[in-house]
Amino acid sequence: MSSKYKTLFLFENQELVITEIKRLDLPENASLNEIFHWLHFEKESNSLIKLWFRSMDSSNEIEERFFEQGYLKFNATEATFIEKYNSSQHKLKNCGKETVINEVKNSIEDYLKQV
Repeated sequence: MSSKYKTLFLFENQELVITEIKRLDLPENASLNEIFHWLHFEKESNSLIKLWFRSMDSSNEIEERFFEQGYLKFNATEATFIEKYNSSQHKLKNCGKETVINEVKNSIEDYLKQV
């Protein structure tokens, strides 16, 4: 894993990966928006986009994240991502903090060079 970030959440299925990373290479006075990034990676096209975080809710069993592009609901084993614009639903496995696949890792490294 890169020393520039660490993986906080990782969700995956055959088509996509959704992950939250925390940047470790920023000064202490950096904003939360600069430090934490939710990213959506499509495996077929090798495309990575930032999910624009809006809000969150959590309870003992269920976590929810609301983004400009959709909604993510998850527990300790699985997740569902619902896209805002086409209402597509994606069932995902909660992979915890496992290491991301190389294609995603490379895309995240490229992404961090641009932000």
